[in-house]
Amino acid sequence: PDVIIEAQFDDNDAEHGQDHLQDTLSDDIKKLSLDTGEMGDGVQRTRQGDGPKVNDPRLPPDEFLQRTAKVVYILEKKHSRAATGFIKLLADRNSELFKRCAMFSPVDHRVPRVYVPLADCPPDFMTRPEGYSQNLFICRIVDWKEDSNFATGQLSKSLGQAGEIEPETEGILMEYGVDFSDFSPKALECLPQNLPWVISPEELAKRRDLR
Repeated sequence: PDVIIEAQFDDNDAEHGQDHLQDTLSDDIKKLSLDTGEMGDGVQRTRQGDGPKVNDPRLPPDEFLQRTAKVVYILEKKHSRAATGFIKLLADRNSELFKRCAMFSPVDHRVPRVYVPLADCPPDFMTRPEGYSQNLFICRIVDWKEDSNFATGQLSKSLGQAGEIEPETEGILMEYGVDFSDFSPKALECLPQNLPWVISPEELAKRRDLR
């Protein structure tokens, strides 16, 4: 409950004596004192109107307090819930979960590990799991219960060998929800059809050339 003041004591203080040191400590204490606000009943109210606040000098000022909050509702899910990673068998081979699920380990460590159904895995995954240890998969999280350390999800696609450019790129695009599918015929019709296409002199005349 006590406020401890640390003062710098140097040669200058020694020259001026003990009185100078006491004056310095008094000034420091005044700086740390709280704003008593309106005098009267000894109670001041906060700006937010969240009830009375006792003017206790032992309490720290509001600017030194860390505000806390609680999430009450998810308005919009911004993450795609898709992640790239690897699948492997569960460590406990005697559990019932071992017969139904595999473990998906995301490359991005911010995403939790996920239980995925064995039905989504390759047919020979149970007999030769080492054959898929370097294969990248896309998993989409569908649920994550409060009392579980692992989420549950579904394998969407096998991307291919890890470390190769195409599977890695496809995984990044899917994680961020980028649509990289082929353009539709309707969109392609908007492009010039007579190839090779060149800019007409009339169009060049009214544009600023930044080439």
